[in-house]
Amino acid sequence: MLSYGHFINVRAQVSNLHIATWQRLDTNFADSGRNKREINMGFFSSKRIATALTLVWLGFMIYLWFPMLLPNAQKKSVIDKGIFRQEALAQKKNMTSTDAVHVCIMSDSNTIGGMMALINSIRLNTKHDVMFHLFVDRKSMDHARIWIETSTLLVIFYDLHVFPQEWVKGKIKVRGGRPELASPMNFGRYYLPRLFPDFHGRVLYIDDDSIVQGDVYELYNMKLKPGHAAAFSKDCDGPAKRLSLMKNNYADYIDFKNKHVKELDLNPNECAFNSGVFVADLDLWRKNNITQKLEYWMTLNTKEEVYGNERGGGASQPPMMIVFYNQYTEIDPNWHVRYLGWTTRTSYSKSFLSYAHLLHWNGRYKPWGRVSSHVDIWDKYFVKDPDNKFHPVRKY
Repeated sequence: MLSYGHFINVRAQVSNLHIATWQRLDTNFADSGRNKREINMGFFSSKRIATALTLVWLGFMIYLWFPMLLPNAQKKSVIDKGIFRQEALAQKKNMTSTDAVHVCIMSDSNTIGGMMALINSIRLNTKHDVMFHLFVDRKSMDHARIWIETSTLLVIFYDLHVFPQEWVKGKIKVRGGRPELASPMNFGRYYLPRLFPDFHGRVLYIDDDSIVQGDVYELYNMKLKPGHAAAFSKDCDGPAKRLSLMKNNYADYIDFKNKHVKELDLNPNECAFNSGVFVADLDLWRKNNITQKLEYWMTLNTKEEVYGNERGGGASQPPMMIVFYNQYTEIDPNWHVRYLGWTTRTSYSKSFLSYAHLLHWNGRYKPWGRVSSHVDIWDKYFVKDPDNKFHPVRKY
């Protein structure tokens, strides 16, 4: 028989066992609750992280595709550097490709519609890859980008930059009756090697009051004579002479009484050329310091009359004529049919214009104006402004 003391001892052990069991259960419940809270906290933390990442992604996509909705998103440094479409970045290999045509066009808020029509005409009539290098004034930067990215021009490869107008500040003086020729963009053609510091090869420059009806690959790959940094179209041959209503020689643009001009021993009767369309070899342009020479004559003209009051007028063209005197290759006249903007009258037959590869409305009457001639050709290539800021003026 168990003694009373032994009974007390067993009861105490059982009691201790119960207490230990309840303590373990209590601890397990506590751990279970804690784990559940931790799991819940982890779940909600993951949701917060996923939500944050989604918002960041959406913000990035809005910035990428709709920058116009974020007016403060584009810093000055980004705008100055230029905006590239993703596809254009992928095509940068074409910068050294002999198959790609590199076209440079410059425009401002007054002529930007001409730039878009010109781009469209090249896009529709060229079978080869084209890289458009576009330069505008700061006011037109966003306008040009939206116009391209929200229209049929979306498919082109291009880069878009603000032209650094400080390069020409204090160097421009336009004499005569066309103050619009003093636009800094009109002188951007002088600075091609500086605008393309890492590019070696050719660039085709075209004024924004032009339309291309041929494949620019042909013009871009024309043969340049040895040592020639550029090719221009002469004004004394073909339909240009018949329609310009002037002799188109050097004396019509340059003041031959100027002592600095006299030192050059230029022939005043030498045929002039038009600098609105030209093919440039940038390596030879750099080698011959063409930009510095053009700047010299441009700056000198602000101090004394070198050009501007002559019958031909001009602003950016006379320095080009001086620097490239007898040092350029001639462009096929069919690749620069010009003077369409010289008068308000029809200057060419429709049959002749249909075979022309490039049409240029140089002169006072632009194809987006009310009284220009042959506007039906230009209208065919004009791309409507999605911002509704640029409106061609028509009689009808």
